[in-house]
Amino acid sequence: MPPLSIGLLGAGGIARAHLPGWLALGATVSVYTQDGSAEKLAAEYAGRGHAVTAVPTLADLLDRCRAVDICTPTPTHGELALAAIAAGRHVVCEKPLALTVREAEEVAAAAAAAGVHLHPAHVVRYFPAYATLRAAVAHGDLGRLAVLRFTRGSARPQWAPWFGDPAQSGGVLLDLMVHDIDIARWVAGEVVRVHALTRGAERATGTPAEVVAATAVLTHASGAITHVSGLWGLPDQPFRTTFRVAGSDGLLHHDSAAVPGFRITAQGVRAPNEGIPSTPMTESPYLTQLREFAASWDDPGLVPRVGAADGVAAVRVACAAIESSRTGRAVDLPAEQKESAC
Repeated sequence: MPPLSIGLLGAGGIARAHLPGWLALGATVSVYTQDGSAEKLAAEYAGRGHAVTAVPTLADLLDRCRAVDICTPTPTHGELALAAIAAGRHVVCEKPLALTVREAEEVAAAAAAAGVHLHPAHVVRYFPAYATLRAAVAHGDLGRLAVLRFTRGSARPQWAPWFGDPAQSGGVLLDLMVHDIDIARWVAGEVVRVHALTRGAERATGTPAEVVAATAVLTHASGAITHVSGLWGLPDQPFRTTFRVAGSDGLLHHDSAAVPGFRITAQGVRAPNEGIPSTPMTESPYLTQLREFAASWDDPGLVPRVGAADGVAAVRVACAAIESSRTGRAVDLPAEQKESAC
């Protein structure tokens, strides 16, 4: 792999999950943030001998890198991705790709027109339990899929103001459950109908904690049905994910609480309510993901397991779930994939 020059946008929890992966790949990393936190992150890593430098402007970052890794709050994803694409840079963008279907489609279209790679960072595809599930289904081990159930729960986010505002984060359906929505589509195919329900008030961070729970029922074109449940719980709610996938010839299930493994904490220590999901692998799935993305830039035959169309589709289904939860009605996503109201 040729030497990597990466522009990292953001210095919060997910940036700290991505940065060690880039460094493990031998990258030199430039970091930019609007709030000045880039200097602290760069100094921390430079003090350990790593090639991490804070830069004062976005233009400086774009001048120094081959690819941009967007680890900023969701409302900024579209604008920053378009700026990087306009500069001819490959883009890695944390989930969700955008807050709306229209913006996600705009970013994907711009990347295709510019001939650059766009990688929505749906890292759960790189967690071994989920990768094993996909491989088993693709191999036919479960036969014809019937019912899929995914759950994901954690403490209600408290570490950034924008998380608690659904207008900025998309709320539990888009910010949290988009992971399992993506996996459901990856495993069972295109989604043609969504019916969702949310319970609990999603309020700005800093307000008294309240449990927010949501369920989305996805109907796939294949006839399979997926139930996705998400929970933002009270401060003592441990992070936990599960799946249970049944087909005509078998059943696969997984519970993260039963599998101790690799864990990344966002600030070097586990702050209240904050952490990155664990995996039984000794290698970070963030590293696995970034290695695959970077390798594809110089190998036309390598197609990463997640692409721009997957990022757009995940936003489309999540936005349909938001619309369904708001109206109480099911939302159809026909073959031409009409845009939802999100």
